[in-house]
Amino acid sequence: MKITVETLVNAPVSTVWSAYTTPEDIKQWNTASDDWHTTQASVDLRAGGAFSSRMEAKDGSFGFDFAGTYTKIVPQQLIEYSFGDRTGEVEFLPGENGVKVRVTFDAETTHPEEQQRQGWQAILNNFAKHVVAK
Repeated sequence: MKITVETLVNAPVSTVWSAYTTPEDIKQWNTASDDWHTTQASVDLRAGGAFSSRMEAKDGSFGFDFAGTYTKIVPQQLIEYSFGDRTGEVEFLPGENGVKVRVTFDAETTHPEEQQRQGWQAILNNFAKHVVAK
């Protein structure tokens, strides 16, 4: 099953793309709640390149790596990737009111669909706030 989340970012597509693909930016926005943070991020932005983000609870109780391989890159338009046996894509859709960022990913089976949707949406909302605040 695929899940899609999206947000509208009132900024030029070049700014949105850069914030989504730059490790220092990723460490600022890549969190679903205030009690988590991203401590490390790496990006090799090309087909076959690897990416990784280390997400940790601020109290040190839990952490995990979100990592995978880029499978297709169309600058300022599309990022496709695989992570484990799942895939995802990020579309950057410029319009009159900004850039719609749409993330579609394969759901996993451990957590309920709605929990996954809420978590990914929260991260995307943080991304939008980060870009506008820059």
